[in-house]
Amino acid sequence: MKVRLYEIFTSLEGEGILYGTKTLFVRLAGCPFTCFYCDTKESLPLDSGQEYEISDAYNLIDEHLQKKTYKVNFTGGDPLVQHEAVAELAKHVKAKNIPTYLESSCFDSKRFATVLPHIDFVKIELKTPDSEFVDTQHYSKLIENALQCLAHSIREKKTTYIKIVVSSRTERNDFEDLVKKIFSIADAGDLKGFIIQPTYGIAEPSLQNLLSFYDLVYPYYPEVRVVPQLHKLIGAP
Repeated sequence: MKVRLYEIFTSLEGEGILYGTKTLFVRLAGCPFTCFYCDTKESLPLDSGQEYEISDAYNLIDEHLQKKTYKVNFTGGDPLVQHEAVAELAKHVKAKNIPTYLESSCFDSKRFATVLPHIDFVKIELKTPDSEFVDTQHYSKLIENALQCLAHSIREKKTTYIKIVVSSRTERNDFEDLVKKIFSIADAGDLKGFIIQPTYGIAEPSLQNLLSFYDLVYPYYPEVRVVPQLHKLIGAP
């Protein structure tokens, strides 16, 4: 088995419920989607980065893994593009008793199911239509897959949280529709967090918009948080 990696590095987690934790990031190459706010566009091409034998990728992880690292984050690109390799890499990490974390758009529930047994922390990210994630013809199918991933993660009792990126383009009705779909599947007790993440440096939402989105989630999940990307604020990669 081979895997194409864009980069491996240690930094502080800048997003989600584990922000601020020392993390080894394993960035997989390749993502078929086109979110306008993507901040890792260089890793999107399927031929970006470098291809490794899986055993060599194990060695790279071992070489880069620093003491007192809280978790290993499989990110991208989108890790589900190379789901079988990610499952093997996550198994390797878990054998070291280090928690694993999956950062994906959850675009394919079958691929997700392959990786899930080897993941401890699961971010379920749902994209709004304005993200330009995919064309309108395919949007509903991809959201359906993300919701199936959510249901599966809950069934497997993983530490699961929701993230939705919002911008000045995000329509209240679209956001509300996603929230209703999420909580038709999940109870508040099933989730360890619900993160509203504003875009940074492009189409940034106003405070009024953020408060409006917060208010839509609060009746379902009072612990909702608006959390910007910490790593960008402190200049970390």
